[in-house]
Parts: sequence; C-alpha cells; structure tokens
Amino acid sequence: THISIHIIMKINASLFALLPGVVSAFTTTPLAATTAGRSSSSNTILQAFEEEIGVTAPLGFWDPLGLLKDADQERFNRLRYVELKHARISMLAIVGH
Repeated sequence: THISIHIIMKINASLFALLPGVVSAFTTTPLAATTAGRSSSSNTILQAFEEEIGVTAPLGFWDPLGLLKDADQERFNRLRYVELKHARISMLAIVGH
C-alpha cells in the first residue's frame, strides 16, 4: 500500500509539472501586446513571411515563441527544413511502432 501511494504521488507530481505546457498549447498569445512593442523592422520581417506556404487566414504568420523575431529568409528556411525533417522522422517512428 505504501508503494502504491508513492507511485500515485509521483504520477500526480508529473501531471502537475506538465500542466503549464498543456495549458499554453490551448491558449492564445496576446498578439496585440507583442506586435505593439515590435520595431518597424520586426514587422517588416514578419510581413515578409506572410506569403510563405502554410500561413493560414485566421492566424496569419504564427510564431508564438518568437523564434523568427529578428530572422532573415535563410533562418526561416533552415527552421522550416528542420521542422519537416523532424515531422518525417516522427511519422516513420509511429509506423515502426
């Protein structure tokens, strides 16, 4: 009984630790607050990526972590390449599972 309570407490602690990540996946970033403080060069960069494949109408160019805040086209292309590579590896891993 003592071991099972210990295991349940570990599971609860793990779930509680994951909670902020799960919640942040379903919340929106305050775009008005983030775009208001950006310089005009950052807005120009974001507008440059608005025409890329995958930009959707309701969200536009979506970069919630700000990874491309001061990035150029070369950085954008590199991150897109890495994202596609990891997605393909993940799909192969699921097929192998």
